[in-house]
Amino acid sequence: MLVLPGLGADDDSTRILRRFLRDRGYDACGWRLGRNVGPTPEILRGLGLRFAEVRDRQGGKVSLIGWSLGGVYARGLARRFAPRVRCVITLASPYNAPAIDGVARHPLPVPTTSIYSRSDGIVPWRVCVEEPGPQRENVEVASSHIGMGHHPATLLVIANRLAQPEGRWRPYSPSGRVG
Repeated sequence: MLVLPGLGADDDSTRILRRFLRDRGYDACGWRLGRNVGPTPEILRGLGLRFAEVRDRQGGKVSLIGWSLGGVYARGLARRFAPRVRCVITLASPYNAPAIDGVARHPLPVPTTSIYSRSDGIVPWRVCVEEPGPQRENVEVASSHIGMGHHPATLLVIANRLAQPEGRWRPYSPSGRVG
């Protein structure tokens, strides 16, 4: 599992999320690329290398969790390495924003959950959701953008999505407890 931070952030910003996941038995890895300064050639190259490291370390498919711009990166990795990706979970990720490459908007070939908030305060919620379809969903939580990665409702959704058996995806149901 690879957890990617938002713009201007680094692995410290995802520490609580990764600890939460480790406490549930997941090998949640940070991106180890320092501060996220945007999609520079170095960052993009580093993402591919880090994905390969995590895949080799963990074996099997990699789950990708990205917060804000980290979610845009996660979607790019999922498109590039689809056969090796288990699922993508984005947190307040503006992949439908006009400034983002149009390819990022296309549905992914892996199960995808977009977690968004109408009270985000930084990213307009409408650019964080995608068209409903097979193995993709949008889940609303009441959280600020900065608090999204450690908000209890977000953590509950993430745990639920990751607890699903691979290949048996079902839409999120707040009443159903998994994980």
